[in-house]
Amino acid sequence: MFSLQTIFGKGDKFYGLLEASAVAAHDSAHALVAMLGDRQQAPSLEEFMHARRREKDLTAEISRELVNTFVTALEREDIEALAAALNKITKSTAKFAERYALAAEQLGDIDFHSRAGLLEKAAEVIREMVFKLRKGMDIGAMGQLNDRLQAIESEADRLMLELYRDLYGGRHEPLRVLLLKDLFELLEKAIDRCRDAGNVVFQIVLKNS
Repeated sequence: MFSLQTIFGKGDKFYGLLEASAVAAHDSAHALVAMLGDRQQAPSLEEFMHARRREKDLTAEISRELVNTFVTALEREDIEALAAALNKITKSTAKFAERYALAAEQLGDIDFHSRAGLLEKAAEVIREMVFKLRKGMDIGAMGQLNDRLQAIESEADRLMLELYRDLYGGRHEPLRVLLLKDLFELLEKAIDRCRDAGNVVFQIVLKNS
């Protein structure tokens, strides 16, 4: 005999899919840190493409399950919003990696690694927040994690100001200025995507606490 939970599809399937998506986002950020830290090797995009494919497959599966499931543990709009936010983290990270790979030989003296480290830290926080969802709507714990995420973003903003100060100092050629500005802003955007995902999680907790 089937339980009502089985009949209506109410279970943890969406938690699992969202968790897998958060892991893919973190894996992408971790791969970026590894790539930028190993300047002896030519940049490889294989891990980013793999994470991107995983993320796309997970997003598609979430959409299918939403159509086929009568009752969900979280509201449908929240599941869709969080899936989209997590997808954008991986997408932004892959976009930076692709652009960087095109110009890596010209940028050996530029420190992208420390800023990518902030992205990885932000992705770690997001992964932790998503995994906590299935354990209950603990607004205090989620608030602390969200504060950590905001602090990481603030540090990234501070580093961006330092970058602009350097770029506008006149020591770089105009084309190099445009290239560096484009790459650093892509990296900052990826960190902003983590903040956006964190905001979605926190709003879910506020709504359900």
